Amino acid sequence: MAVEPSELPDANAVANDGRDETENQRMDRNWNELLQELRVTQTGTQILSGFMLTLPFQARFVALDEFEHGVYVVLVMLAAVTIVLGLAPVNLHRALFRHRLKPSIVAFAHRALRAQLVGVSLIVIGTVLLVLDVAVGRWAGVLGAGLVLVLIVVAAAVPRMIDHDSEVGAGDTVGRD
Repeated sequence: MAVEPSELPDANAVANDGRDETENQRMDRNWNELLQELRVTQTGTQILSGFMLTLPFQARFVALDEFEHGVYVVLVMLAAVTIVLGLAPVNLHRALFRHRLKPSIVAFAHRALRAQLVGVSLIVIGTVLLVLDVAVGRWAGVLGAGLVLVLIVVAAAVPRMIDHDSEVGAGDTVGRD
């Protein structure tokens, strides 16, 4: 499984960024950073999933309408897929340990983590929709989910804005990865 350099998470990083590290050291560092990010997202996903799994055992669950049941089922499936996305890089690393494929593993983990972040975002939006729909009403659920969507879009845009700002002042290397 060969990986093109452009597929690596830091392919656009400045080669002369002040770090004195070999390519293997850079891949190890990137792998460790990805693991930390996976730990954070995995914990949040598992907590939300645990919350979702308790709902059918609540007395009010039978009172949910068809829309609310549908949202619930979609959320449970999204949670399951998102958990698997978080576990996939660890499984791949374990399966290919000592096969000298760290760049491929890092590239895959990068893509899996991005997909997991999309999954977590959808779960959060759906959870807000479901909880506000049940607690306040449909309009509140849709409005709340829409507001969370806007926040997620803004949060996703921030790295692009920061990256653009760093390109404008390319001579300044303070804080570069």
